[in-house]
Amino acid sequence: MFQHASAALVVGVLLSLAVPAAAQDAAGRFLLLATSRTGTMEDELNDAGAAGYRFAATQGGETAFGGREAVVVMQRDPTGGRYRYILLATSSTQTMQDELNATPPEFQLVGFTVFESLFGGKEAAAILEAPAED
Repeated sequence: MFQHASAALVVGVLLSLAVPAAAQDAAGRFLLLATSRTGTMEDELNDAGAAGYRFAATQGGETAFGGREAVVVMQRDPTGGRYRYILLATSSTQTMQDELNATPPEFQLVGFTVFESLFGGKEAAAILEAPAED
């Protein structure tokens, strides 16, 4: 129970820091993504980015219904921008460093978290963002 409450508190704090007060009361501004599979999360990030949402916050951990998941909050971009994402996940710090250095230069690191994978190991996950190409 405490883990769920603390996870909700952390996401709430991250949202309050990342979103100006005026933007918080606009309808349809946020999209919550949660999945235990990194490939699915990358697909969902890219779908949301193509629809005009932009990365706001992330956390890994246990959710009430989904078990061990990565959770991402997306916020609608007020400028109408579109974005694309790369999600890297590994249990090896050396592999993470190598993969980060291999990403195209237009991608910027916007999020990082650690979560437990379906197989029971801890993985570091990095989210990189770049403007979508027209």
